[in-house]
Amino acid sequence: MNFDNLKIAFQYALPKHGVSKLVGFLARAKLGFVTTGLIKSFVKAYDINMDEAKHSDPAYFKTFNDFFTRELAEGVRPIIKDENKLAHPVDGAVSQLGPIKDGTLVQAKNHYYSTLELVGGDQAIADKFEDGDFATIYLAPSDYHRLHMPVKGTLTDMIYVPGDAFSVNPLTAANVPNLFARNERVVCIFDTEIGPMAMVLVGATIVRSIETVWEGNITPPRGTLKQWTYPSDGDDAIVLDKGEEMGRFKLGSTVVCLFGKDKIKFVEELTAGSVTRLGEHFADVV
Repeated sequence: MNFDNLKIAFQYALPKHGVSKLVGFLARAKLGFVTTGLIKSFVKAYDINMDEAKHSDPAYFKTFNDFFTRELAEGVRPIIKDENKLAHPVDGAVSQLGPIKDGTLVQAKNHYYSTLELVGGDQAIADKFEDGDFATIYLAPSDYHRLHMPVKGTLTDMIYVPGDAFSVNPLTAANVPNLFARNERVVCIFDTEIGPMAMVLVGATIVRSIETVWEGNITPPRGTLKQWTYPSDGDDAIVLDKGEEMGRFKLGSTVVCLFGKDKIKFVEELTAGSVTRLGEHFADVV
């Protein structure tokens, strides 16, 4: 098994490449020592600190996907407690962030896309974020791949939007027009203590699996647009606390966070390329 080829596939492969099916099979298969060997190679290649994981022994994981969505050890990523400060939702790196101008978000230099396209064409939802703020965070293969809430919120809507499966690394973001509004994605809308918030989970190459804690696996195998609505109160309401897990990715991903107008101000030091760590100071409540 040539791990260098697998490494390239994880980062850069497009759906048309036959290696996608092979890597997808390897990721979900229970292959005993083969799976353990693949995990050990991945840990070494990406210099992953397994001391941060709840289970640090590669042999613990039955599949590569189990390893990829591994839990963190308790206390490794403390969540900022100040109610006037939002917490980073993921480990990753900022791709872009800033104001939403005329319903448009920045993807990369000279590349833009619309909020309406991103959320799957629902104008009422797009309007919630008119003149608001956004942050796009890229999760590299080595990152922790569970997503958590920046602030306490009640789930109101979820939209599955079918699409492509381009890689979402910085190279493709700079060269593939409308990347985040073209790839398959799951749009999660919350009512929060600071107004509306969207967590848009963008799928990527190879496996494209996206899960939420309330519905489980969303994709694959869906292929048509679908929207769910949820009660805003009562016993059936889905309320997630700040720092609580809300979803997870398998094999590469990006999350786009949307906030309403004049609701938050990102930490001043946060710019394109900044490393993010779950639970640390993300933004201030305005």
